[in-house]
Amino acid sequence: MRKPNIIYILCDDMGYGDMQCNNAGCKIPTPNLNSLAERGMRFTDAHAGSSVCTPSRYNILTGRYAWRSRLKRGITWAWDGALIEPDCPTVAGFLRENGYFTACIGKWHLGWDWPTKDGRHPNETLPFGEIASKQRAKFGENIDFNGRIGGGPVDRGFDYYFGVDVPNFPPYTWFENDHLVATPTVEKPGEMYGHAGKMAPGWSLEAMIPELTRRAVELIKERSKGDNADRPFFLYFPLTSPHSPIVPNKEFRGKSGIGAYGDFICEIDWIVGEITATLQQQGIADTTLMFFTSDNGPERQTPDDEGAYERFRRKGHSSMGCWRGIKRDVWEGGHREPLIVSWPGTIPAGTACDRLVGLGDLMGTCADILGAELPENGGEDSISMLPLLEGRTGEATRNSLVHHSNSGKFAVREGDWVLIDHQSGDENDEPDWFKAERGYERHGLPGELYNLKDDPAERKNLYGDRPETVMRLKECLRRTREKNTNGYS
Repeated sequence: MRKPNIIYILCDDMGYGDMQCNNAGCKIPTPNLNSLAERGMRFTDAHAGSSVCTPSRYNILTGRYAWRSRLKRGITWAWDGALIEPDCPTVAGFLRENGYFTACIGKWHLGWDWPTKDGRHPNETLPFGEIASKQRAKFGENIDFNGRIGGGPVDRGFDYYFGVDVPNFPPYTWFENDHLVATPTVEKPGEMYGHAGKMAPGWSLEAMIPELTRRAVELIKERSKGDNADRPFFLYFPLTSPHSPIVPNKEFRGKSGIGAYGDFICEIDWIVGEITATLQQQGIADTTLMFFTSDNGPERQTPDDEGAYERFRRKGHSSMGCWRGIKRDVWEGGHREPLIVSWPGTIPAGTACDRLVGLGDLMGTCADILGAELPENGGEDSISMLPLLEGRTGEATRNSLVHHSNSGKFAVREGDWVLIDHQSGDENDEPDWFKAERGYERHGLPGELYNLKDDPAERKNLYGDRPETVMRLKECLRRTREKNTNGYS
């Protein structure tokens, strides 16, 4: 069997309920995502490695939980160093070693080894993973914007990279491979969304999604021609949307009927249509394995968006679907993600799978597809979901999964049970009106235990009623956390 091309589309802050095929009450039209689900398999119990973006991306690309790295909570901030360890195997590197051309187009947000004017690494001054906004804004003056930027995609297994670090972090300019395309020489205007810092002249937030999509389409076309067609490709396509800045382009404004956030989702749906149409035009749709998912749950609120709770209250649209929690939380809505996988001829069309999977299972799945062994020190938390993709859904591929919040709270899933190893899964000050709407009540217990089959909205805390289940899950979490970490830190 020919090795399939692999495309991995990763949204930024899109909720489980933000596509119609997941949510009967969805107010946003998503016809291309609906069609993708009709051609492939929709997973209803898929989880990111964290409820925030940097650790989720680390988990996807390395097949290991990010809390095994030096990032124990939060994200990488502007000028932080590279998070993926130099000797840590990645999906991209593994696929390249097995004959793939590998490319990343989009948002990186896994840190870089920045060149500086005085030769000192930024994290000698800036605490890694801590916001320290004033320090970081000032430190931008020490960056050598014309130097080689190490520790990024081309140093972690990718043959080619084009994109941005984070859409609301400096420098506001395009990256290509290990350099900036245009030197940021002017200060970002205060009215433009994002942290203070330098930008390239004429930088446009609205231009990001169209340019990234154009580049992805052109790469697919290029890899489908001539001698390139003999070599399979892996395209990791991490979008900057619907994360703030919420900047849908003109043709999508007003399309959702529920505001700019919904319009931005409509633009994501358009991207899926563009990628799908290109695969069909190039005659490679049947030999391409495509994933569509998101890095964490929907946002609480930003300066340019009312956020998930207010959108539900005012518009009747639940970005988190029926689940409790949003981005940063360790409740389900923080990390349970939309996931559609399409591979014509292998994945049964129009199917849904309710088996537990993690986005970090990509690495193990790729190894299984290729019939190749993972490196001895790689993908330690990744389990192949190929049996599920092939329609063999009668048995689970994994029995447990660890969840992690923005502040470092742990939860563990086993079967229908989820244990939150903390007094509350909340990190967003869940509104009182929402608690009343959903029937949530306060409790005085040291943790939370829910049966998701009986109680998907996590209303009834059984922590005090099922001590044997609590102890079993605590032991499962302990074993996973103490598992050999291959020496990385």
